[in-house]
Amino acid sequence: MKQVLEILGFLALVQGVAGLVHEFTDWNWGLVQRLGFLDGYEVYASVALLVLGVALFAAAGSRRSV
Repeated sequence: MKQVLEILGFLALVQGVAGLVHEFTDWNWGLVQRLGFLDGYEVYASVALLVLGVALFAAAGSRRSV
């Protein structure tokens, strides 16, 4: 379970960073800008993904290894 949380946290962090890089540099990569219902809210969604990634890493860190 710890590894699953770490993988999901990593993916959320990467997509959050990709969304912010896309917004500020106009590079065309990442998932956030491809979702139509997020039009106009890409920065907020990217920041939310960054926060989610940090929370998932914190949850993975609090799990004990078996």
